[in-house]
Amino acid sequence: MERLLRHGTIWCLLAMALVGCTRQDGPAASSSALAATPKTANTPAPADTPALPAPTAALPAPTATPTGPLAPELSGGGAWLNSPPLTLEGLRGKIVLVQFWTYGCYNCRNTLPYVQGWWNAYRDQGLVIIGVHTPEFASEHELARVQQATERLGVTWPVVQDNEWAIWRAYQNRYWPRLYLVDHDGRVIYNHIGEGAYEETARRIEQALDAAKAAEGTRAASSQ
Repeated sequence: MERLLRHGTIWCLLAMALVGCTRQDGPAASSSALAATPKTANTPAPADTPALPAPTAALPAPTATPTGPLAPELSGGGAWLNSPPLTLEGLRGKIVLVQFWTYGCYNCRNTLPYVQGWWNAYRDQGLVIIGVHTPEFASEHELARVQQATERLGVTWPVVQDNEWAIWRAYQNRYWPRLYLVDHDGRVIYNHIGEGAYEETARRIEQALDAAKAAEGTRAASSQ
């Protein structure tokens, strides 16, 4: 029996390391640390929230939707770092990678070098990365700590604080880290949960950039 319990514990730890952290029950009412234990989603999404690609039940795989729903706006957040406030409406024509993360999550930290690589490689081609910093613990609410963490971790792309979980809820998200790729028309066309799938994500970014360039060429030709 003890051996079975040990094996069960090991498999649980491996699954958490691969998938990342999960939660959907919102910020705590007090200043105490939010519970680190993943919880089952029990908060219904707002009625006017568009249905986004749902995560899979086990090890989540990247989800691609050629013509997905409109991405929820980045409203309800707090302070912005590395950029003035941005809106998806104002970024129409660009490709936007919305990155849910928090600096205390080790899965999130493991993805940062890859996100930085995409930022370096594709921002001059029309990619905008927006890090949505949704805190898990009380200390992660503090702007000074978030600023120090972004500097220490080399996060140079725009980051918005989501202390009240407004953007998190709008996206019906339950995971740290999670990526949503938004095309030039403002639609969610791909999302990925947890670590991994870096080559696939880069390929999707490149495809979206190519599609945006083609659409711009079509608009330019039709206006002549």
